[in-house]
Amino acid sequence: MRGLVERTASWGMDGAMCGMMNLLQWRRRADSCTKKELTDYLDAFSPMNREEYYRVPPTMSLRQQDGWIEWTTPLPSGFVENDRARVRWYPAKKKGAPVLLLLHALMSASDVGYRRVAATFNKRGWSVAFPHLPYHYSRTPKSTLNGELAITADLVRNTEGLRQAVVELRQLMALLRSWGTREFGMIGTSYGGWNGALLSFLEHDFRFLALIQPIVNVEKAIWENPGASSMRQSLRSLGHRRNQIERHNHLISPLHGIPLCRPERILVTGGLYDRVSPLEELRVLTARWKGSRLLKVRQGHFGYRALRETLAEVEPFLERKIFG
Repeated sequence: MRGLVERTASWGMDGAMCGMMNLLQWRRRADSCTKKELTDYLDAFSPMNREEYYRVPPTMSLRQQDGWIEWTTPLPSGFVENDRARVRWYPAKKKGAPVLLLLHALMSASDVGYRRVAATFNKRGWSVAFPHLPYHYSRTPKSTLNGELAITADLVRNTEGLRQAVVELRQLMALLRSWGTREFGMIGTSYGGWNGALLSFLEHDFRFLALIQPIVNVEKAIWENPGASSMRQSLRSLGHRRNQIERHNHLISPLHGIPLCRPERILVTGGLYDRVSPLEELRVLTARWKGSRLLKVRQGHFGYRALRETLAEVEPFLERKIFG
């Protein structure tokens, strides 16, 4: 009986949130990329390897002020607000402290919970970096809503947004290393977990990785996700089909890479009633990342239990020094 009640409540909440996402995607239906635009993009970039695609420029024009780290993105989108990378910075008292990268979800409504996480880690001697991912929070273009442009039927912009985020995160890590940081941790939720997984294929110095209900199967995210039905309708109207981005999966799919850190440091959290990032897909992911661990929580895709239980599971890593 308990499971039935939880599943019904979870599906109700997920249904409401997915309905809102579909409404926003319908609002952006005119943004759909054509088959030619997508083919041209894939022809240009799919032959690249991961290091080429996510190459980090040698310099960045940095500004640090009032708890923010800012610089001009090396991958401009054409939206002025989005082309300024911005990171909320919560430094620890001790120089060279480990840094938590806290990566938010798609269209995250508020950063209140993330600020509480940052305060908790600060008390434990960690610095915390809370990047505003492309098209979110302070990077939201005028006349759009928070995160509205991150995932639409413009598959080229979606992919470039992921690329932009990963390159900027690599820049941020390089900067923090120059400030004396030797270790990082990561907590990424949903869309943030997707970005975080891609980052983990390129950077090795993580004390722990905690990916909460990350998006891992790109094809299913487009063609089966209940929060993308409006997007699918727009894509089909332009002749798009399944598997057309398959040749790009080695660059954007968490199922097509292995994190560089040791697998026993990796925690993947899945919701028992999640239909956006289904538990069976996360089982496939952790099976491929041999030695990683899957934490199952009693919620759908949307809710706060997953973060609470994930924080409890990463607690042992906070005092454990691995590098240096």
